[in-house]
Amino acid sequence: MRTQLLRLFVSLLLFAATFFHLHPTATATEGHGGGYADSDAIDYIRTSCNTTLYPDICFSSLSPFANAIQQNPGKLARVAITVSLSRAHEMASYVNNLTREAEYGANSRASSALHDCFSNLDDAVHEIRGSLKQMRQIGAAGSGGESFRFQMSNVQTWMSAALTDEETCTDGFEDVPEDPVKSDVCDRVTGVKKFTSNALALVNNYANRGIP
Repeated sequence: MRTQLLRLFVSLLLFAATFFHLHPTATATEGHGGGYADSDAIDYIRTSCNTTLYPDICFSSLSPFANAIQQNPGKLARVAITVSLSRAHEMASYVNNLTREAEYGANSRASSALHDCFSNLDDAVHEIRGSLKQMRQIGAAGSGGESFRFQMSNVQTWMSAALTDEETCTDGFEDVPEDPVKSDVCDRVTGVKKFTSNALALVNNYANRGIP
């Protein structure tokens, strides 16, 4: 009996391995959709991204989700927020690690700037997460009119605050002497700001359309 159960277990494992090897989209995250991307959706994303400050970054980060986005401005904004949240979260974790590892010694200004940067990025993460939660509620409820405008106003406010917090992080290093840690953090956060800026632009576009 035990041998039969073992053989059955092994067979199931082999079947699962074969299935996921042949059908990798079964484990794909929401948004990739699997298969070839819809060309109309790709064109829609490209056109929408041209309204942002960093269209190339916008398109390269969102086009892999074309099948999920299709030509839906709400889904486009939601995915853009999700991408910016991921970037901000990664950066916050990175800076948090640096606050423990960087050896500034007597340079209290540099140490303070690094800790303040983490605090600002942590706030940005919470604000972007709040924006995403609100966007998901809009999508689930399908609300319109005044309710839609109020909810989108919240999203715009939180995304704007997140961008401000990210800018405050880099501003805090202005009086810090040049060194590798400063350059590294400022360059990385500048990259994160571009994703947040793009997401905010797409959120504004969606809000201006007034279509939930």
